Amino acid sequence: MITADFHTHSLFSSDSTESLENMISFAKKNQITTLCITDHMDLDYPIDEKGNDFLLDLDSYTKAITELKQNNTDIEIRLGIELGVMDYLAPKLTTLVKQYPFDFVIASSHLVKGIDPYYPAYKDKFPGNLGYGAYFHSILENVRAFEDFDVYGHLDYVCRYIQVPYIPSDFTDLLDEILKRIIELGKGIEVNTAGLSKGLHFPHPHPYILKRYLELGGEIITIGSDAHAAKNIGAYFAETEKHLLSLGYKYYATYKDRKPSFHKLG
Repeated sequence: MITADFHTHSLFSSDSTESLENMISFAKKNQITTLCITDHMDLDYPIDEKGNDFLLDLDSYTKAITELKQNNTDIEIRLGIELGVMDYLAPKLTTLVKQYPFDFVIASSHLVKGIDPYYPAYKDKFPGNLGYGAYFHSILENVRAFEDFDVYGHLDYVCRYIQVPYIPSDFTDLLDEILKRIIELGKGIEVNTAGLSKGLHFPHPHPYILKRYLELGGEIITIGSDAHAAKNIGAYFAETEKHLLSLGYKYYATYKDRKPSFHKLG
């Protein structure tokens, strides 16, 4: 049974209004024994139509999560962060990570050439399969430039929004380069169950990518709901556990002080 959610968002993220107290209460009621808060920090994100800039007040955030860690003895709280990565930001992100006592750091790709795949402008700039290729190429550039992360998040986030057939094997060479680089760095990849809540038939990344990661020698996976509301914490974990076992995975990881521990699936 998966009892650790390592990708969640609170009111400290621009795109969430959920209180930390509600998150902890829901997690406890739903057999989540370790909860990692991973709020967004996306430097240079263009302010969106709702006024979100995805900049995190790191001092206030760190203080609040640290207090939660100290005041909750019946659930493990971890201080995490989800960094929006672009290759040219690597020096700034490396400095940022070293300034705070994070337990866990997710590197994610939310922008390609300054455009989020969430918006129609992305499909206009990168029509059809170009949208997938551009996204995966940006990840490769990111992992070549930035190393101070623990897992790469939702590796095929782009497929939520591009309305053309998604066939990961069309990008085998590019995906293999990404996965080999992540493995070479001693890092892992995230299994993000929000793919299922977004209407896909799989959690991110696609089963093809998860299989390739194993075949190439990858060993570290974390599980995250990507919840922006308390009610979604731990969503689809039972289904995801069966899915991972069917692909040959035996363990998932949790992090404390940036160091992984492994837990048996099933």
